[in-house]
Amino acid sequence: MSQNPLLDLSGLPRFAEITPAHITPAVEQLLADARATVARLTAQSAAPSWDNFVEPLTDATEKLSRTWGVVGHLNAVVNTPELREAYNANIPAVSAFWTELGQNLALFARFKALAEQPEYAGYNAAKKKIIANDLRDFRLSGAELPEAEKTRFAAIQTRLAELSAQFEQHVLDATDAFSLQVEDKAELSGLPEDVIAMLAEMAKAEGEEGYKLNLQFPCYLPVMQYADNRELRRQLYDAYVMRASEFGPAELDNTPVIREKLQLAREEAQLLGFASFGELSLATKMAETPEQVVAFLRDLAQRAKPFALRDRAELEAFAREQLGMETLEAWDLAYVAEKLRVARYAFSDQEVKQYFPEPKVLAGLFGVVNTLYGVTVQESQAPTWHKDVRFFDIVKDGAVIGGFYFDLYAREGKRSGAWMDDARGRRVRHGALQTPVAYLTCNFSRPVGDKPALFTHDEVTTLFHEFGHGLHHMLTQVDELGVAGINGVEWDAVELPSQFMENFCWEWDVLQGMTAHVETGAPLPRELFDKMLAAKNFQSGMQTVRQLEFALFDMLLYTAFDAEHGNWLELLAKVREEVAVNFPPEYNRFPNSFGHIFAGGYAAGYYSYKWAEVLSADAYAAFEEAGGANPDTGRRFWNEILAVGGSRPALESFRAFRGRDPQIDALLRHSGMVEIAPV
Repeated sequence: MSQNPLLDLSGLPRFAEITPAHITPAVEQLLADARATVARLTAQSAAPSWDNFVEPLTDATEKLSRTWGVVGHLNAVVNTPELREAYNANIPAVSAFWTELGQNLALFARFKALAEQPEYAGYNAAKKKIIANDLRDFRLSGAELPEAEKTRFAAIQTRLAELSAQFEQHVLDATDAFSLQVEDKAELSGLPEDVIAMLAEMAKAEGEEGYKLNLQFPCYLPVMQYADNRELRRQLYDAYVMRASEFGPAELDNTPVIREKLQLAREEAQLLGFASFGELSLATKMAETPEQVVAFLRDLAQRAKPFALRDRAELEAFAREQLGMETLEAWDLAYVAEKLRVARYAFSDQEVKQYFPEPKVLAGLFGVVNTLYGVTVQESQAPTWHKDVRFFDIVKDGAVIGGFYFDLYAREGKRSGAWMDDARGRRVRHGALQTPVAYLTCNFSRPVGDKPALFTHDEVTTLFHEFGHGLHHMLTQVDELGVAGINGVEWDAVELPSQFMENFCWEWDVLQGMTAHVETGAPLPRELFDKMLAAKNFQSGMQTVRQLEFALFDMLLYTAFDAEHGNWLELLAKVREEVAVNFPPEYNRFPNSFGHIFAGGYAAGYYSYKWAEVLSADAYAAFEEAGGANPDTGRRFWNEILAVGGSRPALESFRAFRGRDPQIDALLRHSGMVEIAPV
């Protein structure tokens, strides 16, 4: 066992040495060690204290969390049949441990006794918050249920974890299973040359002539946006929206997974005394009730829909009058929108992309962080899971205070989308500081030939978004693991630092320093930036109601839906009738790949993107009032938002930074929805 790299937590994970065969032995060892620690702690006669009770329990659970986190990360970024088999085989055991931990009445009693000790009054805010969270979480884990119901609750937790993994793997397999071979370059008319070169490289890598197309974002999105070949767009669209549904292999159909997840989520909530899973979900969030969330979403939809209707009408008129298209289908929207944007603002995403080579973008991102917080980002060395992955340190006053991995390019076997996850959290123990480390993962186009990777401005914004999450994790000043960084932060506030960072992608002073034309080296021209700025809120109404459609569907699905017999496609259709302006074809099976709410942490929580966007827009307004990115406001944002992590309620942190409650005005202004629009 001493040779098992997954058991070595002395430093960063030894990714290059980890194999699927290491997973089960490591998990079994850590589970046994953790259970032994729990038994010892619940049997001790001494009164519980932070040092003799909380710290050793944190030690044991942190080891398991970090190791299982490495396994889960590998499963998401370098998925193989062997790795998946080992990962899936251990899900029940890991899930069962966390459930039994949360239901351990002896542990629960020790935490309650700890809160009654005289020294509790002298604990700092972080320690008190951890204890309060733990007491709450015991109740939400079924600790107070009768034994028979505890057993059922535990079985539900295990099965939900298995279903989440199944859902994600079905989407990954269905995505990777599709490819389309194109022989004639003429069929790719309209696609940028660098995208065509990438498709040719993909075909060549498999010993094929011509061009290989797939459903990964670096291929799918450009085809939908630029391909003149309408039939080609339709082919990829159809394949994309029917992934993991009844239209494909039965073993990859997520329909039964969704049904079972909804049934179990409702049963879990009812066991705990909640009317719905929506209510249970909000027990740990800023929002108080599903009704409050639904009212928030509907109010925002009412404000946004007139703008969305105007956006849709403009697209239809342009398609008809300029492109000769009498009908506007779902696979036409991105294409027509790009044509309209070029016609209206005289620039294209592809033109802008030439000014955002990866090295300049990263230098610009790191420069913003230095301006705001006085920290330096330096490339460093660490074992990685793929040759494309890089590692960086964050340095403040000569000391390393955090680190992160960058895995930026799309590839087969890698989950789609972009996300941040923690490799380890900040913690001080026995006087020694454990610095926080993050995984930052995207799915951008890789470099082609001898040129660097080029990012669209949307991808630059995505990069800033994920880095905002990373900064929340890495710049924490809290020394107790349970509320350091993103730990303990209400889920509907966790997007605040990420969405906040996106705003700097629209500051001229920032963009000047992070652009250089890939051919000439010239910076982004001010004239082009002004066009981008003018187009910033292009179709923001349509984009807003699309997010509201997802969020309202999610909350209603987990709150007011018949999990046994209900048709969620009918529910989604009703939501669309209420808030949407774009209506996809009947065969669209969007829910079957909606990983956020069926495989991620956003079940009855997708609204948090818009909820937190109110917070982030209002927070950024403080920088606008001070003239943009600056160290004084940055220091206050670090001190009051990033540094405190989950050690106090997010609303208190916001008030400490802004001096008042959040207001929706900044979001509406940033989205260009400030005047009454014609319907």
